Amino acid sequence: MAQRILSLAAEEGPERLQEALQSLGEAEARQLPGHALAELANLFVDVIKGGSLSNGKSLELFSTVLTALASSKESLTYGKGEELQFVVEKVLRMFSKLDLQEIPPLVYQLLLLSAKGSKKTVLEGIISFFNQLDKRQKEEQRVPQSMDLEVATMPLDQLRHVEGTVILHIVSVINLDQDLGEELIKHLKTEQQKDPGRALCPFSVALLLSVAVKHRLQEQIFDFLKTSITRSCKDLQFLQASKFLQDLFPQQYDVSAVILEVVKNSAFGWDHVTQGLVDLGFSLMESYDPKKPFGGKPADTSYGLSKMPAQQACKLGASILLETFKVHEPIRSDILEQVLNRVLTKAASPVSHFIELLSNIVVSAPLVLQTSSSKVTETFDNLSFLPIDTVQGLLRAVQPLLKVSMSVRDSLILVLQKAIFSRQLDARKAAVAGFLLLLRNFKVLGSLSSSQCSQAIGATQVQADVHACYNSAANEAFCLEILGSLRRCLSQQADVRLMLYEGFYDVLRRNSQLASSIMETLLSQIKQYYLPQPDLLPPLKLEGCIMAQGDQIFLQEPLSTVNLCQRSEDDEEEEEDVGFEQNFEEMLESVTRRMIKSELEDFELDKSADFSLSSGVGVKNNIYAIQVMGICEVLIEYNFNTGNFSKNKFEDVLGLFTCYNKLSEILKEKAGKNKSTLGNKTARSFLSMGFVSTLLTALFRDNAQSHEESLAVLRSSTEFLRYAVGVALQKVQQLEETGQTDGPDGQNPEKMFQNLCKITQVLLWRYTSIPTVVEESGKKKGKSISLLCLEGLLRIFSTVQHLYTARIPQFLQALDTTDGDAEETDINVTEKAAFQIRQFQRSLVNQLSSAEDDFNAKEMQSLITVLSTLSKLLDPASQQFLQFLTWTVKVCKENALEDIACCKGLLSLLFSVHILYKSPVSLLRELAQDIHACLGDIDQDIEVESRCHFAIVNAKTAAPTVCLLVLGQVDKVLEEVDWLIKKLTSLGSDTSEDPSQPSNPTQTLEKGVILQLGTLLTVYHELVQTALPAGSCVDTLLRSLSKTYAILTSLIKHNIHSESLSFVEEKKKKKKEDEAAAVSTVMAKVLRETKPIPNLIFAIEQYEKFLIHLSKKSKVNLMQYMKLSTSRDFRINASVLDCALQERNTEDAENEPDNDQQAERSISITPEDLLPGQDQAFAT
Repeated sequence: MAQRILSLAAEEGPERLQEALQSLGEAEARQLPGHALAELANLFVDVIKGGSLSNGKSLELFSTVLTALASSKESLTYGKGEELQFVVEKVLRMFSKLDLQEIPPLVYQLLLLSAKGSKKTVLEGIISFFNQLDKRQKEEQRVPQSMDLEVATMPLDQLRHVEGTVILHIVSVINLDQDLGEELIKHLKTEQQKDPGRALCPFSVALLLSVAVKHRLQEQIFDFLKTSITRSCKDLQFLQASKFLQDLFPQQYDVSAVILEVVKNSAFGWDHVTQGLVDLGFSLMESYDPKKPFGGKPADTSYGLSKMPAQQACKLGASILLETFKVHEPIRSDILEQVLNRVLTKAASPVSHFIELLSNIVVSAPLVLQTSSSKVTETFDNLSFLPIDTVQGLLRAVQPLLKVSMSVRDSLILVLQKAIFSRQLDARKAAVAGFLLLLRNFKVLGSLSSSQCSQAIGATQVQADVHACYNSAANEAFCLEILGSLRRCLSQQADVRLMLYEGFYDVLRRNSQLASSIMETLLSQIKQYYLPQPDLLPPLKLEGCIMAQGDQIFLQEPLSTVNLCQRSEDDEEEEEDVGFEQNFEEMLESVTRRMIKSELEDFELDKSADFSLSSGVGVKNNIYAIQVMGICEVLIEYNFNTGNFSKNKFEDVLGLFTCYNKLSEILKEKAGKNKSTLGNKTARSFLSMGFVSTLLTALFRDNAQSHEESLAVLRSSTEFLRYAVGVALQKVQQLEETGQTDGPDGQNPEKMFQNLCKITQVLLWRYTSIPTVVEESGKKKGKSISLLCLEGLLRIFSTVQHLYTARIPQFLQALDTTDGDAEETDINVTEKAAFQIRQFQRSLVNQLSSAEDDFNAKEMQSLITVLSTLSKLLDPASQQFLQFLTWTVKVCKENALEDIACCKGLLSLLFSVHILYKSPVSLLRELAQDIHACLGDIDQDIEVESRCHFAIVNAKTAAPTVCLLVLGQVDKVLEEVDWLIKKLTSLGSDTSEDPSQPSNPTQTLEKGVILQLGTLLTVYHELVQTALPAGSCVDTLLRSLSKTYAILTSLIKHNIHSESLSFVEEKKKKKKEDEAAAVSTVMAKVLRETKPIPNLIFAIEQYEKFLIHLSKKSKVNLMQYMKLSTSRDFRINASVLDCALQERNTEDAENEPDNDQQAERSISITPEDLLPGQDQAFAT
């Protein structure tokens, strides 16, 4: 039949042909051989082109012929090679001309066709097309009022649905053709090396995550994505630290933003992407282990770029999971279950990042937990086996569920009641933590305050539910039941009691109706140790606070903490509890009076007592001493707060401090004699952070006339002033290390921030108003108060940047008393920071201009560190930053500091600031010239030109201090250059850019690399001719030279591969003399046995080898200024060896030596006889 049709086409007219075509059935068409199908298809095309087709039914047959042709085995050979590539490229070009809805079926046909070849072209075309559509859509959203009516605005939801359909098509074809999946990963890996933005766009990431559901490819895809994320984070970190790199890469690709955009896009019905997103999120979070426990986590972790790429990747994983949780309701329970599982299974390592995610999930949708309450209940069953930090974090995170689900609350109470009787200490501490949390959050009045209801979504439902379920009476009964359980803890270890006492204050502050029950408990507890007789000294039985088990002695009752709690709660007392209040006041007054009268002998803690930690008596006395000191501190705080600036009360405060100070001095003295590590460590203070801020403000800033007489009592004691500042320093240090402090409100970030601001105000005023030079600190041993204030300021500035990064504007605003009414939105961080910097600059200049006897090196070092910390708050593009850099350069140039530590600090500050403004290579060159001029030349006959750019480089500081700092900074520049060369190599194979264009990125990068290396070589040229002292300077210089030659070698390899020789000739001519000098002078200077020598020789030889290759390839004599080093490679020349052996045998035959002499003789051949020539050593 096919033959008849073809003959009609050749002989008859179109009418007969159409009749024949209609008579050909679909079944017959499918059975035709491949060549016949091809000819029929051509025939149809000719008829359509001629316009003679009059019957539409023939077109149905045409589609059947094309389908049969596509599936015909014989057509495989027909569709291969250039023709198939042409078809694929033609179809891809047509995408932009088609309606959006017509693209998915066409993509599917293309994917089927790709089974015969051109897989890469098909995938690349599809990804590139949708990437361009996404970019255009973003532009339209950015400029919604576009007046260009010719650009058709596509609906966002339509685009997303089409993308989702196309992804499904690709995934279905990959299920049939695994090679297509392998090609997808291979293509994206290749593209990612060249241009990450083109490889990992939202469409391609969504495609990868959909394909990742197939387990065979999941590991490859996740490894690729995690590597890309880590590399992107490292690159961003690298760029942020260097202005030179920022200029070369003004727009850096951020893969994190792309992946979060995929989460956002998945809301348009992309259910096939969600599982991949969840798996990727958990995979990223599991790849990072935080080092700090939950209690020590930073208060604000969501601001700015984290220090470690792994930590940044972990934060991205948490963001992916949180956003996916918000967008996709069906997968919420799965995410919640996986988070809870990881909190339990990874309990051995810190899980703060998972607990933080859980807390954010609960805040975003609190009522979702109700549907998963069984899983939460299962988690509670394992509380006894979890670390206390994990328990506290977990309970805080799920706290909203306890308000809306009675069953979950009851199950938690059962678990906690069992845990109280557990043998494990952590389990009992977990029980106390859980009960305290319940007491804090179930108000007896039944109302739920806004401060307690932290969730943003569903807060009204929670509040309504609480009002419906609970009333005042129910809550009161519930809380009293918990208090009954907690009373059992009063007979347990000191750690459990300590947690209970510290928790009571927070409970009382939030749930004041429980005051009478709590006060009754505490009163009965303290009466066990209180001696009521008014004249009996001491007023407390300390023996009962200690427990002995065999040879070991333990603290049983933290009595000072009981006092702390009762003192704190005394302020919370209600009018109806006058009886309790009166009892407490009388007791504390009596204890205060008798503690002042008591001598150390009354406690058996005088200087003759044993305080060594190696004996039981010594341990007991140490515990006694810490308890007495703690009680003194608690009473100091109580009397100050209740004294209302009474002179008598403040005299009592000073009397209590005298007792405290005597004991503190004895402990320090004894610890010093025993050479204990605790010798210089102050005992942990029991003062609260809030009281410390109040006390400092009163001592240094209170100018009220009515307070003057009473405060003069305290101000007269320099030791007390130093003690107050020292405690503030200790509290700030504790806050920095653990994220919280001891005592009331210690775990409240808001209160801690407010107290930090107040303390900073006082310390800043005290330091700037009374300089160290003015202060008479020589009469008393120990640091001056001003120096302590400066150390406190240094710690506070560092702590705020770590813990309260997002609140830095408010912190700086609090310090600026001249602009107190400014709104938070108007705060300019750079201006505020510059104002504070100027104050410390004045102090530093005063130090530099002071007499030699008045120069304080410790204060100078602290000032430099403060300036370095505050300079991080300046915007590098601001005028203030440039002024600070200019000032730093001026200080280094004009002041000949001889103190090593101060010199090191100043130069480190200079480098850290300079690199954010421009590349430091010119600065390094000047410093290297100064070092050369200062230390002299290796050739003693040569007189070095006297050049002095920086006075800070002098005979005492030039080596090793300045030299090692310069070489350290050189290594950082080399790291940047190495990073750039890797970028060059990845861009080298990308031919999409026109090399003739002046803005070609490859040429820009090459120029940057060459300028950096060219200047660095002048630095080396100076240093290798300098008479450096043997030791660390020489070793570091040799290692740095080895690294430089390795980088030069990699640059030459890049040029060999890319044949980009436009800059090479100019570069080499500039460098050869310096490099030749570097080699010869280093070899002459350093002893042969120095370890870095072999590595340097090898690096030089590798460099020369590839330089010769490049010379041959470029036809440019790059060896013109090079003096080749002696080759250590040789090969045996057989002909020369034979001649030498024959000559030796002839001599032996003539001399006829004895057999013994022959046995002893050895063949002696010089290497020069066997070497075929130096040039051959490099010929390969």
